[in-house]
Amino acid sequence: MIDMKKLLSILILVPLLGLTVCTTSQKDEPSGNTGYSTPEMEGISSRALLQFVEALEEAQPDALHSVMLRRHGNIVAEGWWAPYGPDTPHLLWSLSKSFTSTAIGMAQDEGLLSIDDQVISFFPEDTPAEPGSNLEAMRIRDLLKMNSGHQSGTRSRMMQGDNWVKGFLAQEVEHKPGTHFVYNSGATYMLSAILQKVTGMTVLDFLTPRLFEPLGIENPSWESDPRGINMGGWGLSVTTEDISKLGTLYLRKGVWEGKQLLSEAWVEEATGYQTSNGSNPESDWDQGYGYQFWQCRHNAYRGDGAFGQYCIVMPEQDVVLAITSGSDDMQGILNIVWEHLLPAMQEGSLPPDEEGVEQLNQKLNGLAISTAAGDKNSPKASEVSGKTYTLEPNDRSIKTIAFNFEDSSTEITITTDQGEETFRAGYHNMEKGVLANPHLVSDKVAVSGAWETADTYTVNIIYYETPQSTKYTFKFEENRVLWDRENRASFGPGHPIQLTGTAME
Repeated sequence: MIDMKKLLSILILVPLLGLTVCTTSQKDEPSGNTGYSTPEMEGISSRALLQFVEALEEAQPDALHSVMLRRHGNIVAEGWWAPYGPDTPHLLWSLSKSFTSTAIGMAQDEGLLSIDDQVISFFPEDTPAEPGSNLEAMRIRDLLKMNSGHQSGTRSRMMQGDNWVKGFLAQEVEHKPGTHFVYNSGATYMLSAILQKVTGMTVLDFLTPRLFEPLGIENPSWESDPRGINMGGWGLSVTTEDISKLGTLYLRKGVWEGKQLLSEAWVEEATGYQTSNGSNPESDWDQGYGYQFWQCRHNAYRGDGAFGQYCIVMPEQDVVLAITSGSDDMQGILNIVWEHLLPAMQEGSLPPDEEGVEQLNQKLNGLAISTAAGDKNSPKASEVSGKTYTLEPNDRSIKTIAFNFEDSSTEITITTDQGEETFRAGYHNMEKGVLANPHLVSDKVAVSGAWETADTYTVNIIYYETPQSTKYTFKFEENRVLWDRENRASFGPGHPIQLTGTAME
């Protein structure tokens, strides 16, 4: 029978479908077994979604990069905080692990391996002469569950040489595999190495015809180790929509467009409770762990990565939520999901709310990370413009820095051991550019600048294909510049690091 309430919603809201809630104006409809809809048609209040987005912004200002919500397979809301955009790939950090797990599941489905296989059986040439009983007992299953038996993570020690497999296998295994949970990116790297040893293909190449192409995931990229093995536990870059597609595949028990791409048995095991990882009922990191998927509160599960890269699947609500961010409070994001979004989901369609849809669209269309705050001009600008400052010895091998405040956007030129680097900072807008010698993993930047005080110029640099950003603060004193660097969403020091430069005669 025809759902008359849903049909009425469609007829009333068709004029709004070009806006952002079910936006086709920003990009074409996605390939795959999903389409676009309005929140009310899928049982969610547009006004509640607006409150959800506003709560994210209030709690974590300038930390969110994108959000995409699917219900019943349809995209009902999506938004990107400029300079991030729908077609921009985003570094996933540990959300990459869920894709590696998917590859292992597909390989097992094809009979290429079994998750009960011994890890060392794949690498006799790299296994210590006397491996020890715990290393001998380690199986693929233990790597998937983060139960490798190590007391702590293995990544940093593993990476000290060119042969990371050998570096992993050389480390002491203090516990019997399967008995001790420790989050361990090195374990996921070993999954990637095993897959490549078995198939002769990287995880990226293996997944391309099996996952990426069927789901319409275009141009994924994955960082590799010195021997050409994909990182596995980190290093994958895809778009927000691509993240939501992976979640939809798992929500649909491995089926995409009527084809079983991944066995239902694997989906159940991978996203189910496989091992304990804590006992705090208020923490989404203590609810249990599957095969490179975290259990969540409220009977949900997720893949996630550092600084808030999320693929959250809520089977009871038939929902997939993809989020990218540069947050230092990942639990805070999940708290807002449970507090604002979860209660907004109802069974069946809701009455049309044309005004609510329009308000939500206006919000989602105007999302942007703040530009540098302050004035466009300062009397100090003409005094320092054109000067070159020689930097004292520093950890980045930066030799000189020069400023040009004469144009509509500020030009900053830095010289290092690698050569000269120039970028421009817009005022109340972000100038996009490409760095030849990036300080972080991406060379794509969006930069804004402003005079915070009469003698202090600040620059915000967003590496908009990653969660990372940097704030530069330049304080000019007579013939010196004091340069403070503060990284956001960084594994390194978050506090300012100061460099000192002296004007050249």
